[in-house]
Amino acid sequence: MSRPIGYPPPQRGLLNEMSISVPLERQSTGPLAQGGETVTLFLAGDVMTGRGIDQVLPHPGDPQIYESYAKSAQSYVKLAERANGPIAKPVSFDYIWGDALIELTRRKPDLRIINLETAITTSTSPAPKGINYRMSPANIGAITAAGIDCCILANNHVLDWGQRGLLEGLTALEQAGVRYAGAGRDDVAAAAPAILPHAKGRVLVFAFALPSAGVPLGWAAATKTPGVNVASRLSREVADRIGEQVRAVARSGDIVVASIHWGSNWGYEIAQEEAEFSHHLVESCGVDIVHGHSSHHVKRIEVHHGKLILYGCGDFIDDYEGITGYEEFRDDLVLMYFPTLRIDDGTLVGLEMVPLQIRNMRLHRASRTDADWLADTLERESRPVKTHVKLGTDDVLRLAWQ
Repeated sequence: MSRPIGYPPPQRGLLNEMSISVPLERQSTGPLAQGGETVTLFLAGDVMTGRGIDQVLPHPGDPQIYESYAKSAQSYVKLAERANGPIAKPVSFDYIWGDALIELTRRKPDLRIINLETAITTSTSPAPKGINYRMSPANIGAITAAGIDCCILANNHVLDWGQRGLLEGLTALEQAGVRYAGAGRDDVAAAAPAILPHAKGRVLVFAFALPSAGVPLGWAAATKTPGVNVASRLSREVADRIGEQVRAVARSGDIVVASIHWGSNWGYEIAQEEAEFSHHLVESCGVDIVHGHSSHHVKRIEVHHGKLILYGCGDFIDDYEGITGYEEFRDDLVLMYFPTLRIDDGTLVGLEMVPLQIRNMRLHRASRTDADWLADTLERESRPVKTHVKLGTDDVLRLAWQ
């Protein structure tokens, strides 16, 4: 079974129309961080807890879907079981995270950030787009079980069940105490950063999505209209407006993350405009990490002017087991990204990546052979930008750069 990767782009944007008057430098409203202090984040790509995943959780919602080749979300459970054996349903909320929880407990990152690529809703009115992800609000424990601090909502599935579905999801996250970025009840809220305090300071997460990832421009939030923070294109002007937003709220010691849903599902090529846009964000706009997602597999990693650029973090949790057509990309292999940055200037100190495999709708530590495949793939794709990935004896991938 193959997956469609997009649909025709609609007609209007948001970020490129914003104009904010702000100071030229970050505000210094707090004490300067000491040079030796660092912060470690957990970053993940697409977490898709809808459809088949929702059906194995304690409170599955209505399984009806409207795809050309499947009418019930249970079909994806059956595919997974056919590929890797039975799943004892219902599973606990923490089941899907599997061995990732062991790593999170051991490493104790300061903050945990994922791209949540599903609507959280009981809505029965799908958007007319062919593939619609939906998780029951009663299953919000699947997010809180991993202690997630922030969910990125700027993606091509958060409005799969219309504005009602989005609003229901925002409420569910708020009631669970989980912050979010990239969507909101109006354009101001959708563009606002998630401000994440931690023991040593704050992390600011700005999130937006591009039509290149299948996000309709018609999904853009507007005055009194819920929606997504959509940028119609990648350009220096759009990046500069993001920089204005950063300077309006950032203060000394803040770490700034730009989380971007962009590009196609498959393929390793990095568009020149993506590289140029990322470079400008870190050179001139106060961004310390570019957190890219949308691709179903891992993509190039770059360190530019000391700042981390993840062009595509790949999937992290999904219901794709048993679906054929793109086996060469090994989308069953996923990574936990643990970047450590200096608080005083956001410079990357190190990046460790823990390889996992999706099996039985659960995350398992990847075999040495599979971890080596991931390391070789990232080394091949990242070498042209003088970034290198090596696999350690502990089966952890580590980044080196020039």
